[in-house]
Amino acid sequence: MIQYAVTNPATGEVEKTFALATDDEIQKAIARADHAFGEWRHSAQATRVALLQRVADLYVERREELAAIIAREMGKPLFQAGLEIDIVVSIYRYYAEQGPRFLANEPIEVASGGSAEIRKEGLGVLLGIMPWNFPYYQVARFAAPNLMNGNTILLKHAPQCPESAQAMEQIFQDAGAPEGVYVNVYASNEQAAEIIADPRVQGVSLTGSERAGSAVAEIAGRHLKKVVLELGGSDPFIVLDDADLGQAVQQALIGRFGNAGQACNAAKRILVDAKVHDEFLTGFCEAIEGIPVGDPMAEGTFMGPLSSEQALLTLEAQVQDAIAQGATLITGGQRLDRPGAWYAPTLLTGVTPEMQLFREELFGPVAVVFKVADEEEAVRLANDSAYGLGAVVQSTNLERARRLAERLEAGMVHINEGPGSAAELPFGGIKRSGFGRELGCDGMEEFVNRKLVKIAG
Repeated sequence: MIQYAVTNPATGEVEKTFALATDDEIQKAIARADHAFGEWRHSAQATRVALLQRVADLYVERREELAAIIAREMGKPLFQAGLEIDIVVSIYRYYAEQGPRFLANEPIEVASGGSAEIRKEGLGVLLGIMPWNFPYYQVARFAAPNLMNGNTILLKHAPQCPESAQAMEQIFQDAGAPEGVYVNVYASNEQAAEIIADPRVQGVSLTGSERAGSAVAEIAGRHLKKVVLELGGSDPFIVLDDADLGQAVQQALIGRFGNAGQACNAAKRILVDAKVHDEFLTGFCEAIEGIPVGDPMAEGTFMGPLSSEQALLTLEAQVQDAIAQGATLITGGQRLDRPGAWYAPTLLTGVTPEMQLFREELFGPVAVVFKVADEEEAVRLANDSAYGLGAVVQSTNLERARRLAERLEAGMVHINEGPGSAAELPFGGIKRSGFGRELGCDGMEEFVNRKLVKIAG
């Protein structure tokens, strides 16, 4: 049975525990959200806009407090935690400002006479199953557009993020959200399955592992529920022979080691043209060895601990297995000698497609650099993955970079910038990285009824 608890990964100490919801509490939560939908779906757009704007205001007011919570929960350094809250604010404001335009009726030209239009209406109660690596951001990109649509939200957060889950529910209450519009539940996996199956629940959005996504999609499919999945990734970061190497090194460093490498769209496979490989590798190794690792609460810390002891053990086993199979360890490769889930920033080369690590997602501060003969080999290796979330191309020739981007099997490609996210940019992948999109206009379209209204000529 899972336990909702704040276990500080910097110390390994359990600081606070939260009670798992009873089955009766789960049923009452669904009922509250379902009852709220009956009114929220008919609320004025101005009412929804005002709620999202007030939520954004409260995130701004409580920025320091909220940042400290996730530093304790999952080890995110305070500076990065603050940046996460900033993007959350931008997401709520974006949908408050753009939501009415996205929800506008769409007229259709009717060949047989008369008129027709598409009206966009909320579906009902939605379940969000969210991960621990970006505790506020992942929730915002699900909740903001769907609340604007007139849906209501049940939120099951990761068991190690109960305090941030509680803080978010409190923000909605303090912002004046009607009872049941946003409800946090400390549910078990079994209870989550029951929520998905409940006829009052119309859809589910999950951000998490491939394994969790498969389980949720199976249950949702069995009960004919709409599902959006944002799963793992093994994103390529391609450095062509005409790239700005200084820029490429810095963006690869942040793209791989930000959030201690615990991001689905991190730069996990760095593919470097042979002509510039050695120079890039030297600069990249120096940058990795210069990463400030320390207390996530301390000013100047770039990288804190991994999120948990189990995350560290999994990563450690993957690295050791790769080395045993012939990979070369350039730097790092060991846990740090201190209490908590600390692992040294690590760089590997010599990983081949025959190794298990080549097919796996590395969720931690481990970079893998590949030397490629040319652009063709870069594309081949980039696409040789079960995942298809994002990719990065570094080149001073933009036309060349655009052509290469067209050949990459990914939901997102960034040119001359590291992997990232913004409120207006659709986020999602293909293949085993999931399906559906969040953010941007696309994020408003996933859980709506696009109702046709036709009037006779």
